[in-house]
Amino acid sequence: MPALCGSFEKQGRVLLATSNKKKVREFSGILGFELEQFDVDLDEVQAVDPEKVAFHKAKKAFELSRCPVVVEDTALYFSALGGFPGALIKWLEDTAGLESACRVLDGFSDRSAVAESCVVFFDGSVQKMFRGRVKGMISMHPCGDNGFGWDSIFIPKNENKSFAQMSAVKKDSMSMRKKALLQLKEFFF
Repeated sequence: MPALCGSFEKQGRVLLATSNKKKVREFSGILGFELEQFDVDLDEVQAVDPEKVAFHKAKKAFELSRCPVVVEDTALYFSALGGFPGALIKWLEDTAGLESACRVLDGFSDRSAVAESCVVFFDGSVQKMFRGRVKGMISMHPCGDNGFGWDSIFIPKNENKSFAQMSAVKKDSMSMRKKALLQLKEFFF
């Protein structure tokens, strides 16, 4: 792993607080170095804004690990619903399913959406947030088996495939997560 600045030099590692192994691979691939997974399922505050959720998770992850941590939360803002569900997309997916998330927009002519990723670094004193956004639309039905979360219902602008229908390389080249992670990488170095 490359030499990192600040508190990382003392700790000697970067912890990514997530129970999702696919997220660890995606983060490491985009950053160009391996992150150590801190396999923890953190309680999340309920908010539409992923920044609030990510800051809360970062503090909890640091309390549990006592190491510098990186956490992430995503949101999917449906324009026709004034931005709902935002960061609550995870709960909509878990309770009603992604097909239902698509059906929510069935009476609307506007299926546009914005996907957002908020990545937070916290080392006990420095807390920094990095945000990436991608415009697109919600598909009529879930499509594709790649990716995770709501990748199968989000089609980026100027594309005709959902994130879940794309190769990891193609998705990573345009994702909201990549935009946030490139800011994090610049902060590290």
